[in-house]
Amino acid sequence: MATAIVARDLTRRFGAEPAVDGLTLDVESGEVLALLGPNGAGKTTTIRLLNGVLRPDAGSSLVLGFDPVTQGDEVRRRSGVLTENAGLDDRLTALENLVLYARIRGMDGGVASRRGGELLERLGMSGRADQLVQGFSTGQRKRVALARALLHDPDVLFLDEPTSGLDPEATREVVHLIANLASEHGRTVLLCTHFLSEANRLSHRMAVLHRGRLQAVGRPEELGAELWRGLAVDLDLGGTADEHTLAILRTARGVLAAEPALDGARVRVDDRETIPVLVATLVAHEVKVFGTVPRPPTVEVVYFALQERRTR
Repeated sequence: MATAIVARDLTRRFGAEPAVDGLTLDVESGEVLALLGPNGAGKTTTIRLLNGVLRPDAGSSLVLGFDPVTQGDEVRRRSGVLTENAGLDDRLTALENLVLYARIRGMDGGVASRRGGELLERLGMSGRADQLVQGFSTGQRKRVALARALLHDPDVLFLDEPTSGLDPEATREVVHLIANLASEHGRTVLLCTHFLSEANRLSHRMAVLHRGRLQAVGRPEELGAELWRGLAVDLDLGGTADEHTLAILRTARGVLAAEPALDGARVRVDDRETIPVLVATLVAHEVKVFGTVPRPPTVEVVYFALQERRTR
């Protein structure tokens, strides 16, 4: 698989403090990478560096083979950016904002108007296409800005908090759109978000920043394997496991830990192969098992475990 984004020792300081500190990272074509971290971690600065808006103090990067410092126009021609601040012109309607942006990029006005209308409809804004954006809510402005980022059909998307300020219905639509862009259209997405459940649904890998430094990068299950041994599994036993059942679980082969849960028990086992053996053991002891649900580590669980480890 080709690499869409490459960063090598990328560094940017504001005064004495590094906002991005020696960042080395690869993002594959068609991948959604969630860039995570608390406020001030360096996520937005990273996007600005990769898009050529900021110059690095040290290190280098490539986006689709282009250097954002010397070939920023080429990078921006092939990428779309959504920032936290929508940056729309309040004197124009939603559609006029899109067409103006497209014309600046050299697109034909008719093509821009048609594609802009399609995107606004897809994002639930077709009824407001001809209204001035001055009175739009934060969520409505965000949807227009997302349509603008997608207008020229970019190969790479830099999305900074794409669903902040959106209602649940709009959030669902935007999440579906982002997932579709990656899975069906092969777009590469660098996603900055504070919504960890959203990152879990969308991303292939996660990268965690703290004060500009990369703390960890990988798939949640890979990072989880570095943090904990084994796999968590929920057992539906029709009710909270009693001490007798917990004793059976804790002495079963391949079980690392067991604790009661609302409908049964949560256990940690060596691997998935342990599950059918464990079920057979319970049934042999006349314990009814109504279901098993493996719980591989999520983005949220891994993120907070990494933060806790860093604090320790």
